[in-house]
Amino acid sequence: MPFRDRTHAGQELGLRLVEWADSGDLINVLVLALPPGGVPVACEVARALHAPLDVLVAGEISTPIRPETPIGAIVADDPPLYDRQSLAMMHLSEDRLGDVVVEERNELHRLEYLYRGRGPPPSVDGRTVVLVDDGLTTGLTTAAALRFLRRHGPARLILAVPVGSPRTMAAIRSECDDLVCLEQPPGLHAAGEWYEDFGRVSDTQVTDALHTFHATA
Repeated sequence: MPFRDRTHAGQELGLRLVEWADSGDLINVLVLALPPGGVPVACEVARALHAPLDVLVAGEISTPIRPETPIGAIVADDPPLYDRQSLAMMHLSEDRLGDVVVEERNELHRLEYLYRGRGPPPSVDGRTVVLVDDGLTTGLTTAAALRFLRRHGPARLILAVPVGSPRTMAAIRSECDDLVCLEQPPGLHAAGEWYEDFGRVSDTQVTDALHTFHATA
């Protein structure tokens, strides 16, 4: 059954993770949201787990030729992660995308400042990190985020999403220690197909949600 909205999806996802927490299987937890859509989901997950919440901003790299199709992803100052098959199909090389990467990285840093201010990102070293998004279909951005986190030494890395493509979930399984996905409907093309309300989440909604969470946590 589809989720009503991202808040409902987060509540359901939180309930699943609480089962692990109640069994003592989740220790020293940090919840990280992939904005924008992952933030309202992650707020509910963090509330359910009584865990701190922060964001991990990841950017998509696309081209003017096909702006709707991501061919790469970046996180922080890490090198881009590219979809090599897409690059080959479009007859593109990494060198030709330098200006696009610079533009996207500048936007990424702008969003980090908007969402977190001048505060440093939380340390993930030795922690159980739960990375949350509102759905998973292509997996490129999520893979870049998981690889970034892995390099920073979490004790355990968990990917948690309400809905995902079975094929993508299988492909990304090796990037994390555990994967929690409530629904994997066959033939899923976009996460919004599994939501009654999947409206765009604005920057203002993200900052408001984070402010409310931290004010009431």
